[in-house]
Amino acid sequence: MTGSTLLELLSEALGLQGGYLEHDAGCLVGLAVSGHYYPPCPEPHLTMGTARHSDPSFLTVLLQDGVGGLQVLIDSRWVDVPPVPGALVVNIGDLLQLMSNDRFKSVEHRVVSKTAGPRVSVGCFFRANKGDGRVYSPITGDERPRYRGVTMKEFMGYFMNKGLDGRSALDHFRL
Repeated sequence: MTGSTLLELLSEALGLQGGYLEHDAGCLVGLAVSGHYYPPCPEPHLTMGTARHSDPSFLTVLLQDGVGGLQVLIDSRWVDVPPVPGALVVNIGDLLQLMSNDRFKSVEHRVVSKTAGPRVSVGCFFRANKGDGRVYSPITGDERPRYRGVTMKEFMGYFMNKGLDGRSALDHFRL
Protein backbone atom coordinates (compact mmCIF):
# COMPACT_ATOMS: atom_id res chain seq x y z
CA MET A 1 0.00 0.00 0.00
CA THR A 2 1.45 3.36 -0.98
CA GLY A 3 1.11 6.82 0.54
CA SER A 4 -1.17 7.65 -2.37
CA THR A 5 -3.52 4.77 -1.55
CA LEU A 6 -3.56 5.66 2.14
CA LEU A 7 -4.44 9.30 1.38
CA GLU A 8 -7.14 8.19 -1.05
CA LEU A 9 -8.78 6.09 1.67
CA LEU A 10 -8.44 8.88 4.23
CA SER A 11 -9.96 11.40 1.77
CA GLU A 12 -12.96 9.13 1.34
CA ALA A 13 -13.25 8.68 5.12
CA LEU A 14 -13.56 12.48 5.34
CA GLY A 15 -16.39 12.38 2.77
CA LEU A 16 -14.21 13.88 0.02
CA GLN A 17 -13.20 12.74 -3.47
CA GLY A 18 -10.57 9.98 -3.27
CA GLY A 19 -7.74 12.14 -4.61
CA TYR A 20 -8.42 15.24 -2.51
CA LEU A 21 -5.62 14.93 0.09
CA GLU A 22 -3.03 13.94 -2.50
CA HIS A 23 -3.92 16.11 -5.49
CA ASP A 24 -5.93 19.07 -4.19
CA ALA A 25 -4.27 19.49 -0.79
CA GLY A 26 -0.77 18.42 -1.86
CA CYS A 27 -0.15 16.05 1.05
CA LEU A 28 2.38 13.98 -0.93
CA VAL A 29 4.38 16.84 -2.43
CA GLY A 30 7.17 16.63 0.13
CA LEU A 31 8.81 13.55 1.55
CA ALA A 32 11.43 13.39 4.28
CA VAL A 33 13.17 10.13 5.14
CA SER A 34 14.98 9.71 8.42
CA GLY A 35 17.04 6.80 9.68
CA HIS A 36 17.34 6.29 13.43
CA TYR A 37 20.03 4.33 15.22
CA TYR A 38 19.78 3.60 18.94
CA PRO A 39 22.75 1.73 20.44
CA PRO A 40 22.14 -0.85 23.16
CA CYS A 41 21.91 0.78 26.57
CA PRO A 42 23.24 -1.01 29.67
CA GLU A 43 20.89 0.99 31.95
CA PRO A 44 17.77 1.79 29.87
CA HIS A 45 15.80 3.03 32.88
CA LEU A 46 18.25 5.99 33.10
CA THR A 47 17.74 7.30 29.57
CA MET A 48 15.15 7.91 26.86
CA GLY A 49 15.54 7.00 23.18
CA THR A 50 13.27 9.76 21.82
CA ALA A 51 11.01 11.98 23.93
CA ARG A 52 7.21 12.06 23.69
CA HIS A 53 5.98 13.82 20.53
CA SER A 54 3.69 13.65 17.52
CA ASP A 55 4.98 14.09 13.99
CA PRO A 56 4.70 17.36 12.00
CA SER A 57 3.48 15.53 8.91
CA PHE A 58 0.30 14.33 7.24
CA LEU A 59 1.36 10.69 7.52
CA THR A 60 4.39 8.86 8.85
CA VAL A 61 5.27 5.38 7.64
CA LEU A 62 7.82 3.61 9.83
CA LEU A 63 9.85 0.47 9.26
CA GLN A 64 11.22 -0.83 12.55
CA ASP A 65 13.60 -3.71 13.15
CA GLY A 66 12.98 -6.61 15.54
CA VAL A 67 14.32 -4.90 18.68
CA GLY A 68 11.26 -2.81 19.58
CA GLY A 69 11.14 0.24 21.81
CA LEU A 70 8.39 2.22 20.04
CA GLN A 71 5.51 3.12 22.34
CA VAL A 72 2.24 4.98 21.70
CA LEU A 73 0.13 6.86 24.22
CA ILE A 74 -3.34 5.33 24.61
CA ASP A 75 -5.68 6.56 27.36
CA SER A 76 -2.78 8.09 29.33
CA ARG A 77 -0.80 4.81 29.23
CA TRP A 78 2.29 3.97 27.20
CA VAL A 79 1.72 0.86 25.10
CA ASP A 80 4.49 -1.06 23.28
CA VAL A 81 4.21 -1.36 19.50
CA PRO A 82 5.68 -4.82 18.94
CA PRO A 83 7.76 -5.11 15.78
CA VAL A 84 6.21 -7.44 13.20
CA PRO A 85 8.56 -8.73 10.48
CA GLY A 86 7.72 -7.15 7.12
CA ALA A 87 5.09 -4.80 8.59
CA LEU A 88 5.00 -1.02 8.45
CA VAL A 89 3.68 1.26 11.20
CA VAL A 90 1.47 4.07 9.84
CA ASN A 91 0.84 7.12 12.03
CA ILE A 92 -1.47 10.05 11.44
CA GLY A 93 0.53 13.27 11.79
CA ASP A 94 -0.33 16.69 13.21
CA LEU A 95 -1.13 18.28 9.85
CA LEU A 96 -3.71 15.62 9.01
CA GLN A 97 -5.29 16.09 12.45
CA LEU A 98 -5.48 19.84 11.75
CA MET A 99 -6.95 19.33 8.26
CA SER A 100 -9.45 16.74 9.51
CA ASN A 101 -10.55 19.11 12.29
CA ASP A 102 -9.74 16.42 14.90
CA ARG A 103 -11.61 13.60 13.12
CA PHE A 104 -8.21 11.90 12.73
CA LYS A 105 -5.85 12.09 15.70
CA SER A 106 -2.10 12.35 15.45
CA VAL A 107 -0.23 9.68 17.35
CA GLU A 108 1.76 10.66 20.42
CA HIS A 109 4.70 8.33 20.67
CA ARG A 110 8.20 7.89 22.06
CA VAL A 111 11.09 5.45 21.84
CA VAL A 112 12.42 3.83 25.00
CA SER A 113 15.97 2.56 25.31
CA LYS A 114 16.65 -1.17 25.39
CA THR A 115 19.54 -3.31 26.57
CA ALA A 116 19.13 -5.31 23.36
CA GLY A 117 20.21 -3.73 20.18
CA PRO A 118 21.18 -1.77 18.40
CA ARG A 119 17.72 -0.58 17.30
CA VAL A 120 17.38 0.74 13.76
CA SER A 121 14.29 2.28 12.17
CA VAL A 122 13.47 4.28 9.06
CA GLY A 123 10.65 6.83 8.99
CA CYS A 124 9.06 8.34 5.87
CA PHE A 125 7.29 11.62 6.63
CA PHE A 126 4.71 12.70 4.05
CA ARG A 127 4.37 16.47 4.20
CA ALA A 128 4.27 19.54 2.00
CA ASN A 129 7.35 21.38 0.84
CA LYS A 130 8.41 24.00 3.37
CA GLY A 131 8.62 26.71 0.69
CA ASP A 132 5.10 26.08 -0.59
CA GLY A 133 2.92 29.01 0.46
CA ARG A 134 -0.24 26.91 0.55
CA VAL A 135 -2.38 27.41 3.66
CA TYR A 136 -3.62 24.21 5.29
CA SER A 137 -6.95 24.70 7.03
CA PRO A 138 -9.49 22.42 8.67
CA ILE A 139 -11.99 20.68 6.40
CA THR A 140 -15.06 21.43 8.44
CA GLY A 141 -18.31 20.84 6.58
CA ASP A 142 -20.89 22.15 9.06
CA GLU A 143 -18.52 22.06 12.03
CA ARG A 144 -16.74 24.99 13.61
CA PRO A 145 -13.00 24.97 12.77
CA ARG A 146 -10.81 23.98 15.71
CA TYR A 147 -7.57 25.32 14.19
CA ARG A 148 -6.49 28.32 12.20
CA GLY A 149 -4.96 27.89 8.77
CA VAL A 150 -1.19 27.51 8.65
CA THR A 151 1.55 27.19 6.03
CA MET A 152 4.05 24.35 6.15
CA LYS A 153 6.84 26.89 6.75
CA GLU A 154 5.03 28.36 9.76
CA PHE A 155 4.11 24.95 11.18
CA MET A 156 7.61 23.49 10.81
CA GLY A 157 9.20 26.70 12.14
CA TYR A 158 7.11 26.50 15.30
CA PHE A 159 7.69 22.74 15.68
CA MET A 160 11.47 23.06 15.31
CA ASN A 161 11.73 26.03 17.72
CA LYS A 162 9.60 24.32 20.37
CA GLY A 163 11.50 21.03 20.19
CA LEU A 164 10.36 17.69 21.61
CA ASP A 165 9.01 19.03 24.89
CA GLY A 166 6.03 16.70 25.31
CA ARG A 167 3.52 19.30 24.07
CA SER A 168 1.78 19.01 20.73
CA ALA A 169 2.56 21.73 18.19
CA LEU A 170 -1.17 21.68 17.38
CA ASP A 171 -1.97 23.49 20.63
CA HIS A 172 -0.30 26.63 19.23
CA PHE A 173 -2.67 26.70 16.23
CA ARG A 174 -5.88 25.77 18.07
CA LEU A 175 -8.71 28.33 18.01
